[in-house]
Amino acid sequence: MLLYEHPLSSYAQKVKIALREKGLKFDLETPNALGSGKAAGPFAVASPRNEVPALIDGEARIFDSTIILEYLEDKHPSPPLLPRDPAARAEARMIEDVCDTLYEAINWGLSEIRWFKRAEGAKAEELKAVAARQTAELQAWLTDRLGGRDWFNGDSFGWADLSVAPYVNRSFHYGLGTPDGSPLARWRDRIRQRPSVAQTFKEFEAAAGSMSGAAERVASGQIRREYRDHRLEWMMKSGGVQIVLEGMARNTIRFTWPL
Repeated sequence: MLLYEHPLSSYAQKVKIALREKGLKFDLETPNALGSGKAAGPFAVASPRNEVPALIDGEARIFDSTIILEYLEDKHPSPPLLPRDPAARAEARMIEDVCDTLYEAINWGLSEIRWFKRAEGAKAEELKAVAARQTAELQAWLTDRLGGRDWFNGDSFGWADLSVAPYVNRSFHYGLGTPDGSPLARWRDRIRQRPSVAQTFKEFEAAAGSMSGAAERVASGQIRREYRDHRLEWMMKSGGVQIVLEGMARNTIRFTWPL
């Protein structure tokens, strides 16, 4: 198997954790021109939206992290990542959906400010304050979902946990984690003991450390950030309308396929 990915992608991190939890062998590749919207070759064939992750498995070409997780669960059911109880399975999928849309949008918006310098000064501080408030609200919701359990998935680590992991971890990276000793902080400590998560987080940290020139790459036109659905909604509702308009005028943002 070949997984097209980028270590900073929370969606790709989910899939890597799943592959590692299932003990599957796979190669990793970050596509050339990823982020420009102009990627070509086998990656573009596999992922018409030019998004990672995309999985190549024999003749199968699969994009979208959730669909990839479902494919892996169907083809390699042991060890299972989804709980057996239908209600618990639905709970895991709902947690994943909230993280993939609402939580991802906040983290992505913060990266636009912190790494890509879409706003600076007072506007940047305003957006970061909004993101911090929203993050705390989602973390409270997740804490309620976790309750007194060790795992979001129920009796053991699984689908729900790997779906939360990249998003909460990025919040801690940004300094928006919950206090030491809180249920979410203790859960994060537990998952970091798992080799699948530890390796994936290590790859994230290495990539995050190389983002010092990200704003210059956007300004030069090397990359055009993708403003799709929930991300665009976050900007519009959180005070970033002018950022979107300026990005469109400068051609430093893009929207998803078909154009």
